[in-house]
Amino acid sequence: MPVKNRFAELHGDITAWRRDLHEHPEILFETHRTSALVAEKLQAFGCDEVVTGIGRTGVVGIIKGRNTGSGKVIGLRADMDALPIEEQTGVEYASKTPGAMHACGHDGHTAMLLGAAQYLAETRNFDGTVAVIFQPAEEGGGGGKEMCQDGMMERFGIQEVYGMHNWPGKPVGSFAIRSGAFFAATDQYEITIHGKGGHAAKPHQTVDPVVISTQVVQALQSISSRNADPSDPIVVSVTSIESSSKAFNVIPARVTLKGTMRTMSKENRELGEARIKELAPLTAEAFGGSAEVRWIRGYPSMVNSEEQTSFAADVAEAVSGACERDAPITMGGEDFAYMLEERPGAYILVGNGDTADVHNPGYNFNDEAIPAGCSWWAEIVERRMPVAG
Repeated sequence: MPVKNRFAELHGDITAWRRDLHEHPEILFETHRTSALVAEKLQAFGCDEVVTGIGRTGVVGIIKGRNTGSGKVIGLRADMDALPIEEQTGVEYASKTPGAMHACGHDGHTAMLLGAAQYLAETRNFDGTVAVIFQPAEEGGGGGKEMCQDGMMERFGIQEVYGMHNWPGKPVGSFAIRSGAFFAATDQYEITIHGKGGHAAKPHQTVDPVVISTQVVQALQSISSRNADPSDPIVVSVTSIESSSKAFNVIPARVTLKGTMRTMSKENRELGEARIKELAPLTAEAFGGSAEVRWIRGYPSMVNSEEQTSFAADVAEAVSGACERDAPITMGGEDFAYMLEERPGAYILVGNGDTADVHNPGYNFNDEAIPAGCSWWAEIVERRMPVAG
């Protein structure tokens, strides 16, 4: 089954929706215009129910099939939020909101799921119910967690859930997926190192937190190389070093380190947190200072269910003829992880072609991927909940 003909017909409309969303990006939970547009279109498509305000600004549309005797309910999720980045694409539909742009393709995800929703509401060629889920605040806000905490899965009786993300560097319309841990857990930390400040010409009268900070940075790198199993990835990155002094000739009294830790397994997540909390204070103490660690727990690792992953890959192969079934893991985070903790399901990547990478000011979603993405959504439903012949 190649790309559905209906999506070739709708391609122009879906592209127009996507570009409108691209012009009007909204960050985190502030997706008010986007959510209203989504709800308006779902109502116009004839969804049986459209519910707003889930997870603050999330939207869920309910579409019942020709039959519902199977009792099956499948959730399909797209993210809606943009990033705090100044756009540099130069396209005619570039962001009209200073300091915000759709640099991760969530405009494309939303438009593709809207296209699939229109098709499913028109045809209803399935036995069961579909919940189309439009989520805010994927980019660091944990919108998926908030929608789950609002009782979304229980309220709509969702039994399985599927997600999709575009992927630059893969051929347009091709797919990639893997069973098990796919995206990393993303935690953050802030280490405050206390010393004794003074004149830079008299370092012997100080306890230099800058020197201590360099030792802490080096010590943190030993977690991956000397504490963790090399076959189980863990990445510890220090991304910011700031001191309490801006002068050239003053040794500061305090230095703050900020960074992130990425892990695939619960074991490494616990190990890494424990080691950072141990290494920073002990290293500082060895040099006469002290350190305190503030830990900010982020998204858990996103784990695809085995059965649903195999099914999703079969559908992808049917749609495009190309699905990589053992895609490399990525150390990036994805808050669809929260939905997969609640229900079995799978998350797949669809090729965006030879474009700038996501989270880049020159990135743009490739509209040529729309028919393949929409077809995958629709075929997930029709194959998973077939109408008895």
